[in-house]
Amino acid sequence: MLRTLAALVAAAAMLSLSGCGYNTLQQQDEGIKAAWSEVLNQYQRRADLVPNLVNTVKGYAAQEEKVLTEVTQARANVGAIKATPELINDPVAFQKFIAAQNQLQGSLSRLLLVAENYPNLKSDALFRDLQAQLEGTENRITVARKRYIDNVQAFNVTVRSFPTNLTAMLFKMDVKPNFTVDNEKAIAAPPTVDFNKAPAPAPTPAPAPAKTSAAPAGHRTLAGMVALAAG
Repeated sequence: MLRTLAALVAAAAMLSLSGCGYNTLQQQDEGIKAAWSEVLNQYQRRADLVPNLVNTVKGYAAQEEKVLTEVTQARANVGAIKATPELINDPVAFQKFIAAQNQLQGSLSRLLLVAENYPNLKSDALFRDLQAQLEGTENRITVARKRYIDNVQAFNVTVRSFPTNLTAMLFKMDVKPNFTVDNEKAIAAPPTVDFNKAPAPAPTPAPAPAKTSAAPAGHRTLAGMVALAAG
């Protein structure tokens, strides 16, 4: 009898939790974790390309020390932040991590622009391969980030909606941090550089206007006087 009663209570509890959105919250939470793992995977893929890219550029443009140092430091800043699945439960740490990633992307964009000034570097097979890999990785980051944004939006709506908000409060499930509008604008489009495009020719300077030397005033007066006398 007691076993039957316990089973009925357990069944009622399961139905109650299901009706209050517990299962939905759990499914969405797992979706967020999976999406975030893919974002981290692509971020790591980009970071792994940096050393070879920097060394290749250095071989042709060692004098570009500032931009090379910026890229190296930005990668170090990214590596200094421990990227774990739990990061999405800490809004402050999440934004710090995203800021470091944005800094790395910005420095890489500047590095690729610098490469435009070095034809030998642009034609280097290794550099072209690394640039193609970087562009492909940026595209993957965009896709992975969009998937994460969609999952977080769905979860946050569920957490804030009645009656699932009561279930979320009961199990201490709070809204997840997401990319802000500034984040999305900063990283909406991956850096693209056309290495097949020839540098624009320098504009041809306009010809200088011809200089005409004016006759001295005294000479003009004398000539007029001669003509007047002749008449």
